[in-house]
Formats: sequence, structure tokens, C-alpha cells
Amino acid sequence: MNAGSEIVPFELLHLELVAQALNDTYLDIEKLESIGYSAGYRIVEKLAREGPKFKDELDLLKFICKDFWGAIFRKQIDNLRTNHQGVYVLQDNSFRFLNRVSGDRQYLEASPKFVSLTCGLVRGSLANLGVSAVVTAEITSLPACKFQVQVQRA
Repeated sequence: MNAGSEIVPFELLHLELVAQALNDTYLDIEKLESIGYSAGYRIVEKLAREGPKFKDELDLLKFICKDFWGAIFRKQIDNLRTNHQGVYVLQDNSFRFLNRVSGDRQYLEASPKFVSLTCGLVRGSLANLGVSAVVTAEITSLPACKFQVQVQRA
């Protein structure tokens, strides 16, 4: 089995969490996002411990797109865009958590539950690095996903 098609324990955990969220009113999108936030906060702590110091916000987002994304999904973000006013769009054309999801309408409707954990991962990692942000996801065609990061300025 090649590395690209390998199901890793994190992916299995994610699938189980989403399955529970689809069938259980207790585990909803907010709880999945919260779990992701906690995990992202801890993961980036280990990744950035001896990493580079960031000179600006864009440099920090590049770290998220390359190193953080690579550690979690074994690939980098395909595209990073910004309006240079605190809004960043991270595009993953083959998002790992959506690769095995069918293009059926029922899955497209349930897709927010498939990406909420990752929104939390990104938000938690940014919080640990000192950036408060709102992270949302947009899925227009499976398995591509765009994550929008809107930095909250005080």
C-alpha cells in the first residue's frame, strides 16, 4: 500500500468522530471544532518549539500551510491567498478527510461536519502562536476545500 492511500490512525479517529456527529445530537459541529482547537493548540506547540520566529502574520500562515499541514495531512496546502487585510484563504484541492467521501448530495450536505475538526485545528494552532482568528471552510466540489482564516484584530 502506498503512503498516499494509507489510512492513518488520525484519519480513522476523524471518521469515527464524524460518524458519531452524524448520528448523535450530543456531538455536534461546535464540539468537533472544540476538539480540533485543543489538538491544534497542542500540536503546533511541539512543531514550533524550535522552529523559526515569525516576522509577520503572512510568515506565520506560511508555516501553517507548509509545516503544520504537512505534519497532520502529509502534504502542504495547495494554495494560499490573502487580501493583506487579515483574510487568508488556504486551499486544499484534495483534502484528505474528504477523499473517501462520495459526491452524493447527502455527503455534501454533511460536509461541514467533515471539516469542522480541521477548522478547529487551524484556529487552535493560530491561537497558540498568538493570533486570534475565525476559521471557516467552504466545499464547492469534493474533495477540494477552502479554509478561510479571518484574523481578529483588537
